[in-house]
Amino acid sequence: MTDLVLAITHHLIVFGIAAVLAAELALMRPAAMSPHTVRLLGRFDAAYGALAVAILAIGFARVWFGAKGPDFYLPNHVFWTKVGAFAVVGLLSIKPTLRILAWQKALKANASFVPPLDEVDTLRRRLLVEIHVFALIPGFAALMARGIGLGLGLG
Repeated sequence: MTDLVLAITHHLIVFGIAAVLAAELALMRPAAMSPHTVRLLGRFDAAYGALAVAILAIGFARVWFGAKGPDFYLPNHVFWTKVGAFAVVGLLSIKPTLRILAWQKALKANASFVPPLDEVDTLRRRLLVEIHVFALIPGFAALMARGIGLGLGLG
Protein backbone atom coordinates (compact mmCIF):
# COMPACT_ATOMS: atom_id res chain seq x y z
CA MET A 1 0.00 0.00 0.00
CA THR A 2 2.91 2.38 0.72
CA ASP A 3 4.17 1.96 -2.84
CA LEU A 4 0.74 2.77 -4.26
CA VAL A 5 0.35 5.92 -2.14
CA LEU A 6 3.86 7.08 -3.06
CA ALA A 7 3.26 6.42 -6.77
CA ILE A 8 -0.07 8.27 -6.81
CA THR A 9 1.40 11.19 -4.88
CA HIS A 10 4.44 11.28 -7.17
CA HIS A 11 2.27 11.42 -10.29
CA LEU A 12 -0.05 14.09 -8.89
CA ILE A 13 2.92 16.29 -8.00
CA VAL A 14 4.38 15.86 -11.49
CA PHE A 15 1.05 16.94 -12.98
CA GLY A 16 1.05 19.90 -10.59
CA ILE A 17 4.53 20.94 -11.73
CA ALA A 18 3.46 20.68 -15.37
CA ALA A 19 0.38 22.82 -14.64
CA VAL A 20 2.41 25.47 -12.84
CA LEU A 21 4.97 25.63 -15.65
CA ALA A 22 2.17 25.98 -18.20
CA ALA A 23 0.54 28.74 -16.13
CA GLU A 24 3.84 30.61 -15.79
CA LEU A 25 4.40 30.35 -19.53
CA ALA A 26 0.89 31.62 -20.24
CA LEU A 27 1.42 34.58 -17.90
CA MET A 28 4.96 35.35 -19.05
CA ARG A 29 4.02 37.30 -22.17
CA PRO A 30 5.19 40.85 -22.81
CA ALA A 31 1.78 41.91 -24.12
CA ALA A 32 -0.05 40.60 -21.03
CA MET A 33 2.32 41.82 -18.32
CA SER A 34 0.70 43.91 -15.60
CA PRO A 35 1.10 44.40 -11.83
CA HIS A 36 -1.59 41.74 -11.33
CA THR A 37 0.35 39.34 -13.56
CA VAL A 38 3.53 39.95 -11.55
CA ARG A 39 1.65 39.02 -8.36
CA LEU A 40 0.27 35.87 -9.99
CA LEU A 41 3.71 34.88 -11.24
CA GLY A 42 5.00 35.19 -7.69
CA ARG A 43 2.30 32.86 -6.40
CA PHE A 44 2.82 30.31 -9.16
CA ASP A 45 6.58 30.39 -8.70
CA ALA A 46 6.20 29.80 -4.95
CA ALA A 47 3.94 26.83 -5.72
CA TYR A 48 6.52 25.57 -8.21
CA GLY A 49 9.23 25.67 -5.54
CA ALA A 50 7.06 23.81 -3.04
CA LEU A 51 6.15 21.18 -5.63
CA ALA A 52 9.81 20.75 -6.61
CA VAL A 53 10.77 20.04 -2.99
CA ALA A 54 7.79 17.68 -2.65
CA ILE A 55 8.68 15.72 -5.80
CA LEU A 56 12.22 15.22 -4.55
CA ALA A 57 11.01 14.00 -1.17
CA ILE A 58 8.38 11.66 -2.63
CA GLY A 59 10.66 10.50 -5.46
CA PHE A 60 13.41 9.47 -3.11
CA ALA A 61 10.87 7.93 -0.73
CA ARG A 62 9.82 5.76 -3.67
CA VAL A 63 13.45 4.73 -4.16
CA TRP A 64 13.93 3.71 -0.53
CA PHE A 65 10.42 2.60 0.53
CA GLY A 66 8.70 1.68 -2.74
CA ALA A 67 8.16 -1.85 -4.02
CA LYS A 68 11.18 -1.88 -6.35
CA GLY A 69 13.64 -0.49 -3.80
CA PRO A 70 17.09 1.03 -4.20
CA ASP A 71 18.52 -2.07 -5.91
CA PHE A 72 16.29 -1.29 -8.90
CA TYR A 73 16.86 2.46 -9.05
CA LEU A 74 20.41 3.24 -7.93
CA PRO A 75 22.32 1.18 -10.53
CA ASN A 76 19.95 2.29 -13.33
CA HIS A 77 21.54 4.85 -15.63
CA VAL A 78 18.10 5.91 -16.90
CA PHE A 79 17.11 6.77 -13.32
CA TRP A 80 20.18 9.01 -13.03
CA THR A 81 19.42 10.55 -16.43
CA LYS A 82 15.92 11.34 -15.13
CA VAL A 83 17.37 12.85 -11.95
CA GLY A 84 19.85 14.81 -14.09
CA ALA A 85 17.05 16.18 -16.28
CA PHE A 86 15.22 17.26 -13.15
CA ALA A 87 18.39 18.98 -11.93
CA VAL A 88 18.70 20.81 -15.27
CA VAL A 89 15.08 21.96 -14.93
CA GLY A 90 15.88 23.19 -11.43
CA LEU A 91 18.97 25.06 -12.61
CA LEU A 92 17.01 26.64 -15.47
CA SER A 93 14.36 27.80 -13.00
CA ILE A 94 16.80 29.80 -10.83
CA LYS A 95 16.99 32.88 -13.07
CA PRO A 96 13.20 33.18 -13.56
CA THR A 97 12.65 32.76 -9.82
CA LEU A 98 15.21 35.45 -8.99
CA ARG A 99 13.70 37.84 -11.56
CA ILE A 100 10.15 37.19 -10.32
CA LEU A 101 11.30 37.87 -6.75
CA ALA A 102 12.93 41.12 -7.91
CA TRP A 103 9.72 42.06 -9.72
CA GLN A 104 7.73 41.36 -6.56
CA LYS A 105 10.03 43.68 -4.62
CA ALA A 106 9.73 46.38 -7.29
CA LEU A 107 5.96 45.99 -7.21
CA LYS A 108 5.90 46.58 -3.45
CA ALA A 109 7.84 49.81 -3.97
CA ASN A 110 5.73 50.90 -6.95
CA ALA A 111 2.17 49.55 -7.28
CA SER A 112 2.14 50.20 -11.03
CA PHE A 113 5.43 48.38 -11.73
CA VAL A 114 5.57 46.37 -14.95
CA PRO A 115 8.75 44.44 -15.81
CA PRO A 116 10.76 45.51 -18.84
CA LEU A 117 9.46 43.70 -21.91
CA ASP A 118 12.90 42.44 -22.90
CA GLU A 119 13.25 40.73 -19.50
CA VAL A 120 9.84 39.14 -19.89
CA ASP A 121 10.75 37.90 -23.36
CA THR A 122 14.09 36.50 -22.15
CA LEU A 123 12.44 34.68 -19.23
CA ARG A 124 9.71 33.32 -21.52
CA ARG A 125 12.35 31.73 -23.77
CA ARG A 126 14.05 30.25 -20.71
CA LEU A 127 10.72 28.84 -19.48
CA LEU A 128 10.22 27.21 -22.88
CA VAL A 129 13.59 25.48 -22.57
CA GLU A 130 12.70 24.43 -19.02
CA ILE A 131 9.39 22.96 -20.20
CA HIS A 132 11.07 21.06 -23.03
CA VAL A 133 13.60 19.49 -20.66
CA PHE A 134 10.81 18.73 -18.17
CA ALA A 135 8.91 16.95 -20.95
CA LEU A 136 11.77 14.44 -21.26
CA ILE A 137 11.35 13.25 -17.67
CA PRO A 138 8.19 11.12 -18.20
CA GLY A 139 9.92 9.39 -21.10
CA PHE A 140 12.85 8.48 -18.87
CA ALA A 141 10.38 7.28 -16.23
CA ALA A 142 8.63 5.04 -18.75
CA LEU A 143 11.95 3.57 -19.90
CA MET A 144 13.04 3.01 -16.32
CA ALA A 145 9.74 1.37 -15.32
CA ARG A 146 10.32 -1.19 -18.06
CA GLY A 147 13.75 -2.11 -16.75
CA ILE A 148 15.67 -0.22 -19.40
CA GLY A 149 18.91 0.93 -17.87
CA LEU A 150 19.31 -2.31 -15.92
CA GLY A 151 19.64 -4.59 -18.94
CA LEU A 152 16.20 -6.12 -18.32
CA GLY A 153 14.90 -5.47 -21.85
CA LEU A 154 11.85 -3.65 -23.12
CA GLY A 155 9.39 -5.37 -20.75
